Amino acid sequence: MTVLRAVIVVPARDEAQRIDRCLRALGAQRGVAADAYEIVVVLDRCTDGTRAAAQAAAAGIAPAVRIVDSPAAGVGSARRHGMDLACARLTDAGNPDGLIASTDADTTPAEDWLAEQLALAAHGAEAIGGAIVLADDEADGLAPATIARRDARAGARLDAVLARDPAAEHHFFSGASMAVTARTYGSVGGLEPLAALEDEAFEARLERAGVPITRSAAVRVATAARTDGRAARGLARDLELGEWLARRRYDGRRYRPDELRARKGETTVSVVLPARDCEETVGRVLATAVVPFAEIGLVDQVIVVDGASRDATVERAARAGADVHAEDDLLPAFGPARGKGDAMWRALSVAYGDIVVFMDADTDDPDPAHLLGLLGPLLGDLGVHFVKAAFERPFRTRDAVLAHEGGRVTELMARPLLNLHFPALAGFSQPLAGETAARRDLLRSLPFAAGYGVEVGLLIDALRRVGLDGLAEAHVGTRQNRHQSLRALSAMAFAVLVAVERRVARDAAEAPVAHGLVQPWDGDSVRDVPVEERPPMREVGRSAGAAAAR
Repeated sequence: MTVLRAVIVVPARDEAQRIDRCLRALGAQRGVAADAYEIVVVLDRCTDGTRAAAQAAAAGIAPAVRIVDSPAAGVGSARRHGMDLACARLTDAGNPDGLIASTDADTTPAEDWLAEQLALAAHGAEAIGGAIVLADDEADGLAPATIARRDARAGARLDAVLARDPAAEHHFFSGASMAVTARTYGSVGGLEPLAALEDEAFEARLERAGVPITRSAAVRVATAARTDGRAARGLARDLELGEWLARRRYDGRRYRPDELRARKGETTVSVVLPARDCEETVGRVLATAVVPFAEIGLVDQVIVVDGASRDATVERAARAGADVHAEDDLLPAFGPARGKGDAMWRALSVAYGDIVVFMDADTDDPDPAHLLGLLGPLLGDLGVHFVKAAFERPFRTRDAVLAHEGGRVTELMARPLLNLHFPALAGFSQPLAGETAARRDLLRSLPFAAGYGVEVGLLIDALRRVGLDGLAEAHVGTRQNRHQSLRALSAMAFAVLVAVERRVARDAAEAPVAHGLVQPWDGDSVRDVPVEERPPMREVGRSAGAAAAR
């Protein structure tokens, strides 16, 4: 009777088009008797024909294939369930030193993939990581910059691994190709059922337990070079970000007004500037970066939404040629406006352009590129729906101008939050930039945070609505805004935090309820920070949007 030497675990989520190739490759392994290994396919909430495709493939190969459903959602739970079953099967078969091998449903293992791992285990390996290459038929479709980025990151990871293990032949220990003996799997407590990156957590668990990982280049799989992965993190998401960086970052300084006017055709453009106490800058912003383009027909409507300015902002904006609206006069049924985001939202009730551009009124160094760069991607590609400006943010002190030291809330709050919760947006240089342009239909479908959380909220919601490829970033040079005190920035950071956490919560009951920001240095006062959300404009009703109709 042949001893069961290995059980291969294959988690699958909607892989009807790919799982056949994976299972056929696993069924054709050289150097291992077909009855010496088994395959467990763990279905993770599949909504397509994955089950049928797996059953059809299983009928055509010699090793036994077991198809089960994961008891919980997520690739980590599916992989954990399969590895637990594999551990129990090997133990019951009397071979606790047999291998639990794991791969993914979108891989094609080499024909000696399992034999090489069994040979390493026979020589004492307790945990094995295989080399992973991108499948040629899909990698050819990726941008060269995406491949270069992946190679550079792989090199850095290999250096880190070699510092710990000079014998390592690569850096991989991934669910696409990893193996561990059943005895070792049980001794470390198994794999954590995380929603993503469960393989990285398992690697850390093995290392904490003192289990050496053998990283052999002889163990090889080719994996799909896809950008539509099911998990929130991992190779597919990394490739998606690489493709976005290569395709959806634009140099906004290269666009010319006459070129954009020719592309514009019948498309209409509204430019909106929320403003409060900006008398020293609003006129210059309009005269330099907006009104000249209205004069040549590139811009159809120029709006300043004033937030009860106590200076000459209104007069100077009107003198520069803008239509000025008091924010409280727009949609008065919603009460007094509560902040910048509220002003932007209310502007949609009077902005009629097919494209709406939001620009800051407090910019000290306005440049035509600030507008042209935002319009360029939208007028040049119908696949782009939302554009965010990117710029250098120097910090001006009394004695010097410090490069890259502006945007403190971005670096200390917004960027860490996006990397943690929305890694697809990690490539945006200035996620809190006030300069944003989007198709009006999209903006009217999104909620608006009333205060300073509006920018990050719109970015996250636009990602969910149109996908990463529908978003773009345009570099528009340098911007110098008025700098605020650290305590003022604390309130801004609080609004950003609430906006992100609301979008992380799965339902309204889980969303954070904010009652203000305690500031103990000021008599233990509670600062009122606007964090409420305005509903999508298209849900407000015809009466609210009637002024926008043309």
